[in-house]
Amino acid sequence: MDVKSFIKAARLRTLPLSVAGIIVGSFLGNNDLTFANTVKVTILETPIFWLAILTTIGFQVLSNFANDYGDGIKGSDKNRTGEARMVASGVITPKQMKSAMIWTTSITLIIAFMLIYVAFGSDNFGYSILFFALGIASITAAIKYTVGKSAYGYSGFGDVFVFVFFGLVSVVGSYFLYTKFINFEIFLPAISIGLLSTAVLNLNNLRDREEDLKNDKNTLVVKLGTEKAKKYHYFLIIGALISALIYVFLDVKMVYQFIFLVAFIPLFKNIKTVAANSIPAALDSELKKVALSTFLFAILFGIGQIL
Repeated sequence: MDVKSFIKAARLRTLPLSVAGIIVGSFLGNNDLTFANTVKVTILETPIFWLAILTTIGFQVLSNFANDYGDGIKGSDKNRTGEARMVASGVITPKQMKSAMIWTTSITLIIAFMLIYVAFGSDNFGYSILFFALGIASITAAIKYTVGKSAYGYSGFGDVFVFVFFGLVSVVGSYFLYTKFINFEIFLPAISIGLLSTAVLNLNNLRDREEDLKNDKNTLVVKLGTEKAKKYHYFLIIGALISALIYVFLDVKMVYQFIFLVAFIPLFKNIKTVAANSIPAALDSELKKVALSTFLFAILFGIGQIL
């Protein structure tokens, strides 16, 4: 078994995007908790942060393995652009990938149990059950994206999954792990992360539209068509900006709270690139740009709110 091949299948370049929501939720949750307790502790000093990061990475790697497996056995990756897929290329057999998915699920669940225990202990059994259920839902959603006859990634619902799990669940969930309550304003940055994460998926689907169409993979881009999908992309990025601005304007203290706007410089350049694009394969390099910009936004937004 070639470890390097599984590392490629894990698609490490997707990991910064997957933890963006955890970063935002942890910054804001830890800040509210330490403010209430009058003891300043950085998120890097909290076990909740690191366990949440590891759990999220586990879910993302599982999703990537499942995506590689599902698309591989359905033939959707035969002529794809971008990173080579391991099952489709024959480097990893379907049986080996299924084993990797089982191991990844098991390890991630163990880390998730540790996270839930550290956050809630034995005094908040109801919260523990709720977050365990969210963990199971995340695993199910990661696998069902491309695996099985009813894979929702093949019927245009992938965008909903990304928005909900990368945005709402990730940000609001990690915030709750710290505070044990929900501040409804937290949904605004959660929406921003969700929209930007969905923009990455939309770019991926714009790039792969022709092959997806041939393989009956009815992504939202396939359903909308290229021009409408481009307009949808603009909406996702501009909507993320507006949602973040509303959150800041609700409680403006200092100008440095707007430092996150730096991350939107490459994002608006991306809008210009997408608008002018006529060769889908050329969008591959834009995926990294939007993903890393989302990661940068998460860090700058969090820092801006706690300084």
